[in-house]
Amino acid sequence: MSFNSFGHLFRVTTWGESHGPALGATIDGCPPGVTLSAADIQPWLDKRKPGQNRFTTQRREADEVEILSGVYEGKTTGTPIQLMIRNTDQRSKDYSEISKTFRPGHADITYYQKYGIRDPRGGGRSSARETAARVAAGAVARQVLAQLLPDVSVIGYMVQMGKRGIERARFDWDAIGGNPFWSPDAETADLWAADLDALRKDGNSVGAVIEVTARGMPAGLGAPVYAKLDSDLAMAMMTINAVKGVEIGAGFGAAALTGVENADEIRMQDGGPVYGSNHAGGVLGGISTGQDVVVRFAVKPTSSILTPRASVTMDGEDTDVVTKGRHDPCVGIRAVPVGEAMMACVLLDHLLLHRAQMGEGTRGRIG
Repeated sequence: MSFNSFGHLFRVTTWGESHGPALGATIDGCPPGVTLSAADIQPWLDKRKPGQNRFTTQRREADEVEILSGVYEGKTTGTPIQLMIRNTDQRSKDYSEISKTFRPGHADITYYQKYGIRDPRGGGRSSARETAARVAAGAVARQVLAQLLPDVSVIGYMVQMGKRGIERARFDWDAIGGNPFWSPDAETADLWAADLDALRKDGNSVGAVIEVTARGMPAGLGAPVYAKLDSDLAMAMMTINAVKGVEIGAGFGAAALTGVENADEIRMQDGGPVYGSNHAGGVLGGISTGQDVVVRFAVKPTSSILTPRASVTMDGEDTDVVTKGRHDPCVGIRAVPVGEAMMACVLLDHLLLHRAQMGEGTRGRIG
């Protein structure tokens, strides 16, 4: 299987399977001299790890990261960083009944059609377990960004679960860490809890929409045409398991706007340009404007559910399939830190590309 890497200068390769002995990431292109230890990475993995509340899979994984290379005396050396996370709570027997059956809505069938072999134990590489490696890599990217762009912060949160979305008028940054859904609207989070409890009891699942915002962004990251910041962000989010759509800024909503409504008007203030709105999501022509960069992605419902669904076997026989085991009723909850990680990796990658081409000087100063 090829194409397990992403990024240009800050390049990440993930490896491992859901029910293998371990998984992890190899990072190439991390600048030297950055303070880094396992303790810097662990809090972000703890945010993603399973079994933290009744709304996520009850698989119990410590997700403790080990740094095998690329760090000496607490500083990155500039050589490849190897990160490993051991799997400790696999229950492969849960998948014995579907070893010859495909789950509707799951990558089981396409993996088999392409490769002629698949790992049914949790889905192998197609499992959301793979995203732990991305989160670890994203934590490294955050450490570098904190040194090179200390004003930038990357924050993800859920804005919709099923048909119920947040009330933007109640948006509160401080509320995001105070509920299991990473919601900026605490009242809607309470409603989501009731919704998800009912779905779990019915053996069902539901989709979600996640928004990730990079605050404190400088202008100038990204390049026109084939190295656009927003195109790389869209690609990064689309690689996350179960993601079926990505928007930048107003996204598809921009199609319903007029030119007058969509234009982010500009005025000078405090010696620089200030925008009256942010329909562009902080990116114009593939280059950051200096506003918040805003990305949303839609996550489909978990395909492993207890409700019987029509399917076929590897022998071509019709059957009904019920997936036992431990699964997220809404995979969007744990997709929040994954989206943050992918944003951090892309931003750092583009920062390094920008510095390589332009140096550290400021071009095109306004005012």
